[in-house]
Amino acid sequence: MQNQVLILDFGSQYTQLIARRVRELNIYSEIKPYNNPPKDLSAYQAVILSGSPYSVRAEDAPKPDLSEIKGKKPLLGICYGAQFLANSGGGNVAPSATREYGRAHLDNFKNGEVFLKDVSVNTQVWMSHSDTIKALPENGVLLASTEDVENAAYRIENEDTYGIQFHPEVYHTKEGSQILRNFLVDIAGLQQDWTPDAFVETTVAELKEKIGNEKVILGLSGGVDSSVAAMLLHKAIGPQLHCIFVNNGLLRKNEFHNVLDQYQGMGLNVKGVDASARFLGALRGESEPEKKRKIIGRVFIEVFDDESHQVENAQWLAQGTIYPDRIESVSASGGPSATIKSHHNVGGLPDYMKLKVVEPLHLLFKDEVRRVGKTMGMPEFILGRHPFPGPGLGIRILGDITPEKVSILQEVDAIFIEGLKKYGLYDQVWQAGAMLLPVNSVGVMGDERTYEKCVALRAVESTDGMTADWVNLPYEFLQKVSNTIINRVKGVNRVVYDISSKPPATIEWE
Repeated sequence: MQNQVLILDFGSQYTQLIARRVRELNIYSEIKPYNNPPKDLSAYQAVILSGSPYSVRAEDAPKPDLSEIKGKKPLLGICYGAQFLANSGGGNVAPSATREYGRAHLDNFKNGEVFLKDVSVNTQVWMSHSDTIKALPENGVLLASTEDVENAAYRIENEDTYGIQFHPEVYHTKEGSQILRNFLVDIAGLQQDWTPDAFVETTVAELKEKIGNEKVILGLSGGVDSSVAAMLLHKAIGPQLHCIFVNNGLLRKNEFHNVLDQYQGMGLNVKGVDASARFLGALRGESEPEKKRKIIGRVFIEVFDDESHQVENAQWLAQGTIYPDRIESVSASGGPSATIKSHHNVGGLPDYMKLKVVEPLHLLFKDEVRRVGKTMGMPEFILGRHPFPGPGLGIRILGDITPEKVSILQEVDAIFIEGLKKYGLYDQVWQAGAMLLPVNSVGVMGDERTYEKCVALRAVESTDGMTADWVNLPYEFLQKVSNTIINRVKGVNRVVYDISSKPPATIEWE
């Protein structure tokens, strides 16, 4: 693709949001680490420098070589990126008297600047920095200020190089998308043609070329990601795709048989494999979250290795890996951002498994996956399904896993999810589930004292899972669900509701 944007990552927590905002403009963007940029820059029409937790004044601060970019391609520096351009270009960056964090408002506009076209005077922006640009770089032209930040936006004379101290990618910057559009469309000349239809057409063609006449095994999970990946491959290679739906013993109540029937009704070539005893046996006695994830991932691969021998001459293993999986598992494209947790479908295969990996969705965020599925005419009951973690209930049962605990949590989860659907709340929630806590609490049922399990309910709203906020479910609904769980699920006498957001808390408890 020739119509795309390169985002150089300096380790900012907001880097992935930059990519999302650019893509929302129907312009393809990809993130690369500042210390390992693409050797061939010919495919990129514009470059964006992200923010960073570093100070440009520090000895170990990121200092990229921009000799093949600055002055040659449209370039936008955001926060640290703007400070780096100023500091390396003869300007002055110094500590702020106070940390500049939170809402601010742009004023002192430079009239007639395309970069600020259709942006309102006094528009709200979001600041997050402890250094500030005291003096602009050589040939710098001031574009806008705020009450506390004189050099909030600037450009370099005779170049398509721009710097902004604020973050246009976060929702708190009210007209951030317009600013990005001005830069990418009006200044860089990018076309807004990266749509779900275009993605399907391009991806199907690439899959046909990559796979040829070879056979592919794909692990279906019942979720949106693997389902959309399956349909893309089905469009590309038809009967060469062999789908396998594994029951790892950690699925929701009745999910194995219900979802298997749904897939077969969609025309997919799918085989159901009940490996629940194998998974639960491997997990016996293990309580450490990362080790549980690793075990589930290992057994998952072992099952697929066994099944691959049942498909003659299988050459490929397809996975529904999406962009946030990679971001949270291996840092931002190998850059300086922090790793949060491992995902069992990220990181390659063991040497003994002689299959190549194909990941049709590895550059998409969750909402983009849904739009691609809708473009292909997939049913809403698949696309509207809440995300469900690959390790399933294995990371919603805190501590060790037993068949009894799985059965308890399946019943609790079923009551919660069906309740959301019954009360018309399911589609207002991005993801919901129940957690079985490793504590017992005292209760009273009838005239008897009980000492039973506590479960936590969690429901969040989000766009892509990178950030999330808890959903303010009606008290009446929570009361009804709590009573139903305690009355119907033997072994549970207490229900709590999780009201923490991501960050600092992750969506899953493990």
